[in-house]
Formats: sequence, structure tokens, C-alpha cells
Amino acid sequence: MTAMMTWLRDPNPQSRTQARLGQMWLGWLRMRRNPLAMIGLMIVLALLLMAAWAPLLATHDPLTQNLSQRLLPPGSAGHWLGTDEFGRDIWSRIVYGSRVTLYIVGLVALTAPAFGLLIGTVSGYFGGWVDQVLMRITDIFLAFPRLILALALVAALGPGVENAVLAIALTAWPPYARVARAETLTVRSADYIAAVQLQGAGSGRIIWGYVMPMCLPSVIIRVTLDMAGVILTAAGLGFLGLGVQPPMAEWGQMISSGRKFLFDQWWVATVPGLAIFTVSLGFNLLGDGLRDVLDPRSASR
Repeated sequence: MTAMMTWLRDPNPQSRTQARLGQMWLGWLRMRRNPLAMIGLMIVLALLLMAAWAPLLATHDPLTQNLSQRLLPPGSAGHWLGTDEFGRDIWSRIVYGSRVTLYIVGLVALTAPAFGLLIGTVSGYFGGWVDQVLMRITDIFLAFPRLILALALVAALGPGVENAVLAIALTAWPPYARVARAETLTVRSADYIAAVQLQGAGSGRIIWGYVMPMCLPSVIIRVTLDMAGVILTAAGLGFLGLGVQPPMAEWGQMISSGRKFLFDQWWVATVPGLAIFTVSLGFNLLGDGLRDVLDPRSASR
């Protein structure tokens, strides 16, 4: 172990792999000193584990109805968090709902940032009329509130989890394009870009191999910070009945069905609301920690 730590901390790495692993190790050490970031990391890891081990963690079938046990308070008859209006176990529905939340977050995180990164780097690198056209399209998407635009798209496409993911992704890419464009404008006139151009590299190779890697840290930070907004948008679509359809367990849909019992059976809507709050807080705290680690200006201070 000591030899491994010495190898990772070597100020004169012998290979690119050693240099990258050393930077990752130093970043982890910086992040570990941030208690709020570690709390966020633990919340996100708990979400991942809950989604992966849902069949083991759930105490009941999340879809099975038992009207004789409807609206039981937390701790009654083996129901840790109570039951809903159909007698379904709320804890089990929270556990399986984490899969839906993670599915939506994962697909949006894979699609929207990639598209925004491509648009932003192409726009910033070429400039001129290409930049004007792509940025005006971006401005059009930014002019609409994200939730309103997502509602319009889902209403046009039809309710369902796939359409909800598509709508959220189509409304989430413009901020990534803006971030990538700003980073590209900074690095496109760098000396190493000029050296690569003198070697005969084409525009595609330069954008893919040299510009995009420089934009990735800022995009990753933005992705982590935006995940809370993605979760809230997905929950909003579910609340309005435009996202995941019954009887699947989804946190926004659970709040919608439990809002009419809020004053007497508060747990039906409050528990999924607390789940959304906790996961959103976790992503925000993790994003703040990653910003401190990946931002070279923060790392140098």
C-alpha cells in the first residue's frame, strides 16, 4: 500500500496513466476533506445501492394492493413507512421508485450533456456564422422555462417514461452548450492547438481529441449540479400524470396520489417528498465538491 501511495504521489510520473491516476488520487484527497461533498457522495451511493438491491430491500411487493390495510401509519403491521390509499407499502414503493429516478437521471446525463458538448465545441471552435446559428438555436431553447417546455413536449409525444426522458433531455442541453462554448473560446487560440493544426490535424480531430477533453471538467460539474433539476422536472411530470404511468412506483406520482390525504394521512405524500428532497440535496452537495476538485482555479488555492 505504501508503495502504491508513493507511486501515485510521484511528482515526475513515468507514463500518462500514472499521471492521470495521480491526479485522480489527489482530487479524491481534496474531496475527502470536504464533509458536505462526502455527505452528498454517500446519498448518491445510497441511491445507487437502493436501486440495485431493490428486491432485497423492499419488504413487500410495491404493486400489490390490500385495501384492508389502506392508509396505515408508519410502523403499523410491518409497514415501516405506512401504506397508501390502496394498501401498498410506501417503503417498498420508495425503493422501487429509486430505480425509475435513477433510470431517468442516467439517460438524461448520457444524452443531454453529450449533445450540448458537441454543439458548444463546434460553435466555439468555428465561430462566424456557425456560432451565430447554433447559439441562436440555443437561445430559443433557453427562452422557455424548462418545465413548461418539457410539459409541452410530453403533451405532444404522449405520457410515458421514455417520452419524459426525451423531453427532459431536449430541454436540458442548452446550458451545457453554453459552458462548452465558453471553454472552447478559451482554448481554441492556445499554443498546443496551433501546434496540432501545423501538424495537419483536421477540425474534427482537434475538436474531438483536444477541445472536448478540456471542456469535460466544467460539463461534469454542471451535470452533477443539474441532476437535482432533472429529478424535480421528472417528479413534476409524474405529479401531473405525464411521466411514469400507474401502477409503476414513481416519487412524483406518489406525491400526486397522496396530496388529498395530506392533512390526515400526511405520510402518503410527505415520504416521497422527503426522498426527492434528500436525493436532490445529495446531488447538489456532490456537485459543489466536484467543482472544488475539478476546477483548476480552486485546486490551486
